[in-house]
Amino acid sequence: MCVCMCVKCYIHIEFLQNASTSSSILFYAHCSGGDGWLTRQESLKRSRKPPREEGTSTKELPPVPSRPWDQDGPWDQDGSWERTMAADVGGNGKKAQQSAGGKAEIAGVEPGQANWQAQRATVRERNAMMFNNALISDVTFVVGPQGASQRIPGHKYLLGVSSSVFYAMFYGELAEEKSEIVIPDAEPPAFLAMLKYIYCDEMDLDADSVLATLYVAKKYMVPHLARACVSFLETSLTARNACVLLAQSRLFEERELADRCWEVIDAQAELALRSESFCDVDLETLAAILSRETLNAAETVVFEAALGWAAAECRRSVATPTPGNMRSALGKALHLLRLPAMPLSDFADGPAQSGVLDARETLDVFLWHTARGKPELPFPTAPRRGLQPRRCCRFQSCTFRSNQWRCHGRCDAVQFSVDRRIFLGGFGLFGSSGTRTEYAARVELKRGGTVVAHSTSRFTADGTPATFPVYFEHPVQVEPDAFYTASVVLDGPSLSYFGQDGLTEVQCEGIAFQFQCSSDSTNGTGVQGGQIPELIFYS
Repeated sequence: MCVCMCVKCYIHIEFLQNASTSSSILFYAHCSGGDGWLTRQESLKRSRKPPREEGTSTKELPPVPSRPWDQDGPWDQDGSWERTMAADVGGNGKKAQQSAGGKAEIAGVEPGQANWQAQRATVRERNAMMFNNALISDVTFVVGPQGASQRIPGHKYLLGVSSSVFYAMFYGELAEEKSEIVIPDAEPPAFLAMLKYIYCDEMDLDADSVLATLYVAKKYMVPHLARACVSFLETSLTARNACVLLAQSRLFEERELADRCWEVIDAQAELALRSESFCDVDLETLAAILSRETLNAAETVVFEAALGWAAAECRRSVATPTPGNMRSALGKALHLLRLPAMPLSDFADGPAQSGVLDARETLDVFLWHTARGKPELPFPTAPRRGLQPRRCCRFQSCTFRSNQWRCHGRCDAVQFSVDRRIFLGGFGLFGSSGTRTEYAARVELKRGGTVVAHSTSRFTADGTPATFPVYFEHPVQVEPDAFYTASVVLDGPSLSYFGQDGLTEVQCEGIAFQFQCSSDSTNGTGVQGGQIPELIFYS
């Protein structure tokens, strides 16, 4: 070990001798003369002295002290020498303040954590320490509208290497030397979620702020976070929020999210149109929905939804929702409604008496239904095509035997899963053989023991092996990679056909269905044979 001496205060500086290279590296150095911590170069510069004349005694040098942690004072074994170091190089290059107990404190660092760098082994951990931390911060964001804003500290370097927008703001040709940046169009929780991703590589998303987080991620060009937001929205997509998410996806130009929204809106159109979120969409999105050819909805439901949106728009513009104001709010979107496609009785009881149509339009629709010479109409006359249902058949054949399949109120059930989202419309069921028979059917869909949909109806079987559809009131969203239980209770006087040679896996319209037996089945249905031969779905 080599020993050098600070010429200013005669505090010794120790170096470790590298045996292989005969070089010295600075182990630690602290000058009590007030100059703080010394670099290796500074130490060497200060330790250079004129050569000693011959005969000069080495006894003039003070004795070499023992190692600092063997000493008292600022180098105590309790680690206070670290706080001494922190006091010299504390936050933003300024010396830290001494607490009442005489220990150094740094803004943004908890007491006892002054040497936080040594306690965090990775760059990720050290960057995470800086998240929402004023320590060595060189910019402050004032986020949110005036009166409800929040001050959030930031670090230009870390932001600049994470976002091209931040890089241009801080280091580009037109960079402004501002220590405070006002961002009134962002929500503080969303902005913090973006910073948490940048600093900590963590995504903290929730349903309340994910749209606002997507907005800031797109604004500051953080694409990985934006994609995570889109994935989060896709997994939480339902008929209740599909319309407003469609509007947002159009705004953010997220084509994939828009496609997922359209899938839900088409398949569960009546639920989506009756949701509260439908009234919150913009006029352009409203027009896109009303012009949709594949909506699975009665036109009366579409008309009522359009009136509900118009009334909400009047309230937003502080106008009374009179028929005239509602017509003005709808504008050209009014003539996207397919009023002539309604049954005449539905038109007479609804649109004709709403006051939204003028007298000429009302008369022309009546004439279009009743007169031989049909007038020109400003409305589309063809009904919407809707979605065509698909059928997944799980049996390779069916048969009939004189002692089965009985339909006396016992449950037939089977479990299934899919590899991507579908919308289950109902089941195809076997009917009686040989005679025309009426059945009462209760169909049910459960997930994890919870009933998610059920329906009761009646159908008449004609004695053939053909299946007969029984539908839920609305198509039910079925998520991938989760098992659902499909069950039916049939009640009728005759035996029914039943399926055999069942399949455990079926590929249908690009979707993989898997089947397994259910403990709910008390009438004999399983994977290999029984009832529920078909799942009727939309995708």
